[in-house]
Amino acid sequence: MSLDRRSVLRGAAAGATGVGFAAVGTVPTLAQATPAPQHTPYPVNRPFPPLVDDPKGLLALPPGFKYTVVTSAGETKLKTGQPTPGSHDGNAVFNDGRNYLLIQNHEIGGNNALGVPQIEGTVYDPGVGAAGGCTVISVDRDGRNRGEWVGISGTLTNCAGGHTPWGTWLTCEETEGKANGTTRLKDHGYVFEVWADGETAHPVPLKALGRYAHEALAVDKSRTHIYLSEDASGPNGLFYRWSAPAGYRLGAQSWKDLANVDFGTYEAMAILGDDGKPIPDVAYLTSAQLLRPFRVAWVPVPDRDAVSVSCRKQLADGTVTRGKKFEGVFGTDEGVYVVNSYAKSGTSDLPTDAVPHDGMVWFYSYKAKTIQLVTYFPENAAADKGDAAKYFDYNFDGPDNVTVTPWGSLVLAEDGNASSHILSSTPGGPTYAIARNMLNDSEFCGPAFSADGRILFVNIQDPGLTLAITGPWHTYLA
Repeated sequence: MSLDRRSVLRGAAAGATGVGFAAVGTVPTLAQATPAPQHTPYPVNRPFPPLVDDPKGLLALPPGFKYTVVTSAGETKLKTGQPTPGSHDGNAVFNDGRNYLLIQNHEIGGNNALGVPQIEGTVYDPGVGAAGGCTVISVDRDGRNRGEWVGISGTLTNCAGGHTPWGTWLTCEETEGKANGTTRLKDHGYVFEVWADGETAHPVPLKALGRYAHEALAVDKSRTHIYLSEDASGPNGLFYRWSAPAGYRLGAQSWKDLANVDFGTYEAMAILGDDGKPIPDVAYLTSAQLLRPFRVAWVPVPDRDAVSVSCRKQLADGTVTRGKKFEGVFGTDEGVYVVNSYAKSGTSDLPTDAVPHDGMVWFYSYKAKTIQLVTYFPENAAADKGDAAKYFDYNFDGPDNVTVTPWGSLVLAEDGNASSHILSSTPGGPTYAIARNMLNDSEFCGPAFSADGRILFVNIQDPGLTLAITGPWHTYLA
C-alpha cells in the first residue's frame, strides 16, 4: 500500500535532527536535554460538515458520503460456503490490478460458531478449533464483495497488525496464552504473516517479534526495523522495536528468518525527560506538551519469547515508559504513529500522580529519534459513565486503530463510551467526526484507505460488519 507523503508527515521529522540523547539514568548536558523545537506547522484539513443520521439506523455520515456493506458475520459466505466469521478487527487493503483485496483480522479467543474455519494449509494450532485468524475479501471498485477465503486459521484473538512493503499483512495475536495440552496445543501471542493471493500460506509464528499481547505494528521505510505495540495491564504495556542484523533488509522471504526467536534485536521504548531519565508512563505528559519532541532510548528485552516472565515484566519500572492500552500503529516514510486509547482516573493502571486522559496519538521520528504527542483527548467523565452526550459529535474518547490517509492526515477508529466514531485528525490540530455508529455501542475497527483514495474500509466489530465508505474524500482531506 503506497501513500502520498505530504508535508503533514515531513513536519513531524523536522525537529531535533542530529540531537543525541544521554544513556538511561545519566544526567544530560543542556544541549542534550533540549531537542530542537517543532517549527513546521501542520496543514489543517477542511472541516467535515455535520453528520446526517442514517434512515437505516446503521451509519451516520456527512452529506455526499455513502456506505456499502461488504461482509456481515454469519450472513455473507466464504468461497467454501461457510459463513463469514465474526469479531472483525484490523484491516489492510491491497490491489490485485482489478479489485481491492482486504485482509481482515477476526478477534476470537476460542472455538466459536462464527470462528475462522480451519482450512488445510492455513492452520497454526489445530487445538483451538474455529477461533481467530484472517480472511481475505475481494472487493470491486464499487465496494461489492466478489469473494472471501481464509488466509490463516488456528490463531487466537487476532486484533490488529500492519501491512508490509512487499504486499502482505502481519497479523497480531493479542494474548499470552501458552500451550495447555487441550484447547491450545501450541504457545500463542505471536505475529504471523498473511498473503492475499488465496494460495500462499505459511502459518509460522514470527518468534523474533516477541510473544505477548500484541496489538499492531509498522515496518519502517528502510526495512530494517519493525515497531510494535502491546495492549496489556498490570503493569501497563510497552512500545517495542525489532531491529535487523547489520546488512539485512526485510522482504518476502523474511518469515523464514523471523521464525528464529534470536534473529535481530528486540527493545522497548523509554521516553526521556529533561533530566535524561525515562518518564515512567505516558500519562505524565498532557496537551501542554503537544508537539514537543522528547528524546527516546531503546532498552533490550532479555527474553522476548517470555518463556517464564512476560516481556513487559522483565523490565523494571523506571527503565522504560509504560502506557495504558498501546493500540494502533501506522508507519510513514518519516516515522510511525502509535495510539494510547485511555488511562482512567481511580484505576490501578494510572500512576497516582499522573493525569487521566481519553486518548493520545504519538509520532516517533526515525531521523530525529524523538517522539511527539500530536493528538490529545482529555478525560470525559460523563462519557465514561456511558451517558448520552448532547454534543456527541464533538466529544471523542478511546481512539484505537489509526491509519494515514493518501493525503497525509490521520483517521482514527474509536473504541469509546457513549458513542463510537470514525475521526479525521490533523496532528497538532482539530479532530472531526466523519462517521458514527448508530447501530449499537460496538467499536469501530481497522480503518484502511484504498491507495487511490476512493474507499475507506472500516469494521464494526459486533455484530461483525465490513463497510466501504465512498464520497468526496479529496475535498476534505487533500
